[in-house]
Amino acid sequence: MAKFNRPRLSGALSAVTSYASPRARTYEGAPGYARDTKSELFLLAVSHMVGEQTFYEEAGDRDARFRTLVGEVALHDVDWLVRMVGWLRDSAGMRSASVVAAAEGVMARLCGELHGGNRALVDAALRRADEPGELLAYWHGRYGRALPKPVKRGVGDAVRRLYDERALIKHDGGAVRFGDVLELTHPRPATPRQGELFRHAIDRRHGRGGDVPASLAVLRARAELLALPAGERRALLDRPDAARVLADAGMTWESLAGWLGGPLTAAFWETVIPSMGYLALLRNLRNFDQAGVSDEVAERIAARLADPDRVARSRVLPMRYLAAYRAAPSLRWAWPLQRALDASLRNVPALPGRTLVLVDRSGSMFGPLSARSKLTAADAAAVFGAALALRADHADLVQFGSDHAPVPAGRGESVLTVVGRFEALGGTDTAAAVRAHYRGHDRVVIVTDEQAWPGHRGADPLRAVPARVPAYTWNLAGYRYGHGPSGAADRHTFAGLSDAAFAMIPLLEAGRAAGWPF
Repeated sequence: MAKFNRPRLSGALSAVTSYASPRARTYEGAPGYARDTKSELFLLAVSHMVGEQTFYEEAGDRDARFRTLVGEVALHDVDWLVRMVGWLRDSAGMRSASVVAAAEGVMARLCGELHGGNRALVDAALRRADEPGELLAYWHGRYGRALPKPVKRGVGDAVRRLYDERALIKHDGGAVRFGDVLELTHPRPATPRQGELFRHAIDRRHGRGGDVPASLAVLRARAELLALPAGERRALLDRPDAARVLADAGMTWESLAGWLGGPLTAAFWETVIPSMGYLALLRNLRNFDQAGVSDEVAERIAARLADPDRVARSRVLPMRYLAAYRAAPSLRWAWPLQRALDASLRNVPALPGRTLVLVDRSGSMFGPLSARSKLTAADAAAVFGAALALRADHADLVQFGSDHAPVPAGRGESVLTVVGRFEALGGTDTAAAVRAHYRGHDRVVIVTDEQAWPGHRGADPLRAVPARVPAYTWNLAGYRYGHGPSGAADRHTFAGLSDAAFAMIPLLEAGRAAGWPF
């Protein structure tokens, strides 16, 4: 065991702070550690799919707890909440949770007759052109049609940033459309051209948008394409300038598919692939294979998917690459998806010394992350655990539930390959897994939902780990009570479905405090 090259955590603090002793029980009956309000909100926010039921918590109860926590923080530290909401939307990729946090934070402050920060809170949550309508739809459903000034102005600020011709083509749908947003919030256009776009969006909403202003070139080009007779449309794919013509008209692959009708052939895909966004490419790998897209085109897709800069800009969560890998029938995507996954896990550190990585494979980890997803918390845990183990100098990777077992992970192997070796293991006997596998490691990392069994040798699942050895819990569910204390020099809790907070581990081990990631 190392004598000198050991983590130095004395005095280092982390942001997620709990009480030193248990105050309740986990859902499985072990003593549970409550966190302070900001810590509980943060842990819940980074895993909260609004309106979705989790294994232990009903959707309505979970949503209500989230709203309550947001309201408490909004009354006491709106600047912190604005930073959290912006980070939650931009870095953690949690769209719905950001919208709800902004709306509920503003309402709590208005009820408390507090001003300042409310407009910024709304603006911080809105990063895509459909999100102003999403926030207003949520507000109408919760609080009625009347809009307070901070909501109007915050949404208006976002509209000025986000509304353009291509946004109108792609995102003008739902119950609250672009024209509705504009009539409800009255934003001042940033340019005369945007002013014409605003007027056209309102006209279109009321069924009188047939005449497109001359300044809106993309919308005019689209209108010309849509006017082509159905029998002449597929011939467009054979033109050498087809990709440019479609791109100039803002035709997404979805709209083009509906416009053409009939089967989506290799010619169709090869025409639209150059203009497809990153996430659209990732979601359609199976369709490309089924249509017979050529290897030459597939190589260009692979290069785009694996490009680290594109990965960073896309903000795609690591688990999406696992989903794409499982869905794609052809092995030609395996290597680019692995490279893309590696790039999406750029914040996972290469830990020195010996690391014990424990991955929770209990039944509660296997519920879907959302009703529209086949991915589970168990998938996320396997991805993060495998990535940590493969990057560490020396790691023992272990899966646990009611039983526990090592997971082979050799240097140079793919995360996607290692993930395929995990199994489902029933209950959550965290303490037994720690006791069985801790052998003087320099640190312990547990990826879990923290809903541990009480065990037969005491409640603390980390009792077998000496106090001087740092132990990190990566929480993937955001339940109220955790399996151990957090915030002190040797015990820390992080959370989320992205890699963002992994960067805190090296900071703590350098003896530095690691605050909120925003």
